[in-house]
Amino acid sequence: MIGWLRHQKHALTAALRRLRMQALTTLLTALAMGVAISLPTGLYLVLGNLSGLAGDLPAQPEISVFLDTGVSTAQKQAIAARLKQADIAEARFVPKDDALAALSAAQDLADITAGLTQNPLPDAWIVRPHSTSREELARVADALGKLPGVAETHLDSQWADRLQAALAIGRTGVWLLTGLFAIALVAISGNAIRAQVLARRDEILVSRLIGATDRYIRRPFLYVGALQGLLGGLAAGGVLAVAGGILRAPVERLAGLYGSAFHLLPPTPVEIVAVLALTSLFGWLGAWFSVTRTLRQAEVAR
Repeated sequence: MIGWLRHQKHALTAALRRLRMQALTTLLTALAMGVAISLPTGLYLVLGNLSGLAGDLPAQPEISVFLDTGVSTAQKQAIAARLKQADIAEARFVPKDDALAALSAAQDLADITAGLTQNPLPDAWIVRPHSTSREELARVADALGKLPGVAETHLDSQWADRLQAALAIGRTGVWLLTGLFAIALVAISGNAIRAQVLARRDEILVSRLIGATDRYIRRPFLYVGALQGLLGGLAAGGVLAVAGGILRAPVERLAGLYGSAFHLLPPTPVEIVAVLALTSLFGWLGAWFSVTRTLRQAEVAR
């Protein structure tokens, strides 16, 4: 074990020395990897922020039941009795005067509503069914809509369902982009390592003559690839930090216009570690494929 650790330390030291000797090439490679990985990572963070916004919506779907303007007292009582049945978890009556007052306060329409000669809004019930399945919600909404005195019903979760469906498509797209850019990272790392292997071709041949194994020769290059991937992940973090700083103020301004306190959330420590680990892994894989292929070609040529 001590010998193995000594070999690992020697390979890591050699890798760090090679990166330091080629600082400009290392910086450019890390920047290329960082830009490549920043796009899927940025899309993932955007979807995470939108998912958080969707998560602030009511988890329990509600049905808005709007009454006719000429609804009779008997019809109101029949509707109230129907809303006490077992399939309804909660029902809240909203008088039209309260609805108009809430609308004026929420949308800053006090000047407009003050000029109205009569209230254009209907009385309404806000109904929360026991079941949250799409089929049961549709059944309850349809049944309530057929009651005498009911003008219209509206299932308030429809637009949230559409948002969740769009987010699901976005997540699938992020995973597809991640796979494509992972291939790009492996290729970038592989090309960079291949150039270093070819530059040390004579050194590798001499090492083989004195008994060095392919594993021993390959090890420093693998560390170089992993370190380049790690630097690429850090570069991606820098790119995303700059982009987030530029976009933060416009996003908060737009959210404020809609009366929302929404703001961009930074990545969590777990997400940061995951990105750095993945970029290091992709760099290591690129180095492994490149060095292994080059060593085989050297063996055939010999």
